[in-house]
Amino acid sequence: MIAWLLHRASGLGVLLFLALHIVDIFLMAFGPEIFNSLLVLYHAWWGRIMTVFLLFGLLFHALNGFRIIIQDFWPKLWPHEKKLIWVEAAIFLPIFLWGAYQFLLPIFVGH
Repeated sequence: MIAWLLHRASGLGVLLFLALHIVDIFLMAFGPEIFNSLLVLYHAWWGRIMTVFLLFGLLFHALNGFRIIIQDFWPKLWPHEKKLIWVEAAIFLPIFLWGAYQFLLPIFVGH
């Protein structure tokens, strides 16, 4: 149930980011000053935290979707869904922690 809910929430989050990304690319048509002022927001400390949320959403949605595809192609795996979710978590966690560290490092180092 939690995987189902997180899959939907992460999909909506990725969709919202895509809409924001389309808007900020559209702003390039109004000149580099406006676009560059928006980039400052992405490099702020809270922008980096939002990037970590984006990483969570993209990575979870991709891995969970891959798990669902595998189970759809091999229906005999459905009784092992909990084990596959744990495998998904074992893949997700180190990748997410490394990525979050890389995104948040400039906040603490001062770059």
